Amino acid sequence: MLIINPISGTGSKKGVPEKVEERLAAAGYQMDLRYTGGRGDATAFASEAAKAGYTGVLACGGDGTINETARALCGSDTALGILPAGSGNGLARHLGIPVDIELALQIIEQQNIVRSDYGTVNGVPFFCTFGMGFDAAVSHRFARQSHRGLLSYVRSALSEYVQFRPQTYTISANGKILTEKAFLVAVCNASQWGNNAYIAPDASITDGLLDITVVHSGSPIDAAVMGMDIFTGFINKNTMVHCFRAPAAVIYRSGEGEAHVDGEPMMLDGILDVKCHRSSLPIFTPVDRDRFRPIVTPLKEMLRDARISIHHIFR
Repeated sequence: MLIINPISGTGSKKGVPEKVEERLAAAGYQMDLRYTGGRGDATAFASEAAKAGYTGVLACGGDGTINETARALCGSDTALGILPAGSGNGLARHLGIPVDIELALQIIEQQNIVRSDYGTVNGVPFFCTFGMGFDAAVSHRFARQSHRGLLSYVRSALSEYVQFRPQTYTISANGKILTEKAFLVAVCNASQWGNNAYIAPDASITDGLLDITVVHSGSPIDAAVMGMDIFTGFINKNTMVHCFRAPAAVIYRSGEGEAHVDGEPMMLDGILDVKCHRSSLPIFTPVDRDRFRPIVTPLKEMLRDARISIHHIFR
């Protein structure tokens, strides 16, 4: 089954069904096409496919579409295939799936399936990241923008930074209790938010653990350095950051507030029960994936994105 979110990201989905059908037919598969029209549609379509015993469900959209599709496939034998077409594409980028439909289809054709972990916060699934604090506030602001894309996200972040105030969080994990006044708290199954912004560079989707990143507040200069560390993969070496891993955690804050789950803004309670669910989601992944290296991996990904963009312009 191919599920397309026609309004995700900034690019057109024109011609995608024909490309996918042609490639799948060559591999001996038939395609069932569905378009989402609202929240929850992708989950309903993917659930239908899993119950029918489909080999895979290909999701063409952003991290929100991927989340909706994946949550219906957890615990099944129907594999998730990602055709990244969103604004951030965090999970696809973590896995090394190119942000290009034709190149992403090559990953599907390799038929290399890995059973991935996923996380839940108060029962809500996330496959990339869950966050509170500054990144959640930016997600809420970004969702109100009329235009999508990286530049719009940067504008939202800069506007939010001027007025944002840190909050106090108490985190219970690994038999210890930590109370911090933090700029943000990110709970990560995968390594990045999207757009090659690495909030947990060493995160793995197959280790049965969630990477928790607590970022303290600082001066504008500290924030600038933090931004560079996020995009070069050195965030876990920054002295303003506390990183650790846990299979589960409970996070306390003053009350209900803003949060995001895989970039989708939502309001969640003051007590947040976070859990990792191991090896639950079958997902098509590249056969070969290089180990993450600070500076080197972000630079390679940036150059690949540039090549893809140039190819799209001149083809």
